[in-house]
Amino acid sequence: MSLELLSQLETKIQATLENIELLKMELDEEKQKNEVLMQQQQELAQKNQQLQQDLNSWSDKVNGLVGLLNNEM
Repeated sequence: MSLELLSQLETKIQATLENIELLKMELDEEKQKNEVLMQQQQELAQKNQQLQQDLNSWSDKVNGLVGLLNNEM
């Protein structure tokens, strides 16, 4: 092999290593974003569950009041 070919190979290897490092950094960023999104999803699921419970509670109260009104008539 000539020195020129070795130099080209070294340049390509260096570029590949740099690209690998950039991809690793991007992967780490995406993992962090994923963790944040998973945490937000969990918080929203808990809030949704609470709202469903509140809705059921209010529905029971309204049905009870409607039942009282029907009994009064």
